[in-house]
Amino acid sequence: MLLYAVADIHGKKENLLKIRKNIDQYQPDILIVAGDITNYFFPKDTIDYLSDLSIPVLTVRGNSDFPIVDRLISKTAAVYSIHGKAYFENGFHFIGLGGAVLIPFRTKVCFREASRFREIESSLTDKSILVMHPPPFGVLDRVLGRVHSGSQKIHNIITQKQPLLFLCGHIHEDIGQSVIGKTTVVNCSIGKSGGGAIIQLETNQMPKVNFIQS
Repeated sequence: MLLYAVADIHGKKENLLKIRKNIDQYQPDILIVAGDITNYFFPKDTIDYLSDLSIPVLTVRGNSDFPIVDRLISKTAAVYSIHGKAYFENGFHFIGLGGAVLIPFRTKVCFREASRFREIESSLTDKSILVMHPPPFGVLDRVLGRVHSGSQKIHNIITQKQPLLFLCGHIHEDIGQSVIGKTTVVNCSIGKSGGGAIIQLETNQMPKVNFIQS
């Protein structure tokens, strides 16, 4: 199965056009948007654009996405919020948590994190694709190339549950691929100059990640 993963669209027309072009070129099976889909206001046009793409779109909200984004998504036929909800395709399990709360030198996914994490952690397996907006603390989370600003809770759940793949964004300047144990971690932000990541998933194999140069 071929995934196309992006984050930090921020409702920008140039990013949406880039996504459509890459879908046409690479022919992925699913598009995943790991938060910051919109830019706070007037989100309907962005959600409508995503719903008109030729493939299913799985999303979680980021810090620039108000709750209305989930309500708009719920009215579409092709865009799905995986915030605390499982989505299955070709034997793989997709689930996420939406949001990002900025605190000094760290990021939380949401308030009352512990209870939200407990809601999903029991479902995670080595075939799970976990999607959140912030990166795990210490991994692909450097602001200005120096200061780590990710989520410790995310790092903990990846370490403990070891999903197959973790997708995030939020830190535009630390795009890339890393690992935590057996989990492949991908910051797929297109916020500055990225094009997202094309990821090949095959049973019992590590994901193969190719970053698109925009």
